[in-house]
Amino acid sequence: MALFLSTGDSRLAAGARIILPAVWLGLIIGISLIEAPLKFTAPGITIPLGLGIGRLVFGVMNWVELVIGVILLWAMLKNGVGRAYRSVASGLLAVLIIKVVVIRPLLNRRTDAVLAGIDDGGSALHLFYIAADGLLIVGLVAALVLAVRRWVTIRPQ
Repeated sequence: MALFLSTGDSRLAAGARIILPAVWLGLIIGISLIEAPLKFTAPGITIPLGLGIGRLVFGVMNWVELVIGVILLWAMLKNGVGRAYRSVASGLLAVLIIKVVVIRPLLNRRTDAVLAGIDDGGSALHLFYIAADGLLIVGLVAALVLAVRRWVTIRPQ
């Protein structure tokens, strides 16, 4: 427990700075880039059914992202973590908070309106969510490169 709470860097924290962005990146690619667009092309999927599935899947995904974000915050606050990594990780956390606290509730209200028949569903709000995921993808790749570059050295022959 003392190792977990200490400010000194550890293999656990260093590993987390590599593994967590990779897992998070895979989550976004799998859900946002693959599952979400394909869902509406499946036979028998209606708009209300697709929206219900999407709300459930993205709600759980956002909780997983928040857990990853909290652990990543712990890992980036250790001594010896470079300024570039801290900047990228801080940006990732800021985008995540905006996505979950601002964009998702707005999308949930739109979904409620569409499901109630009050709205036709056309909205630019999804573009903000897509843009947030795009920023996260770029930031996660940058975090991975920074973390791996710190721990992997290629020796010339």
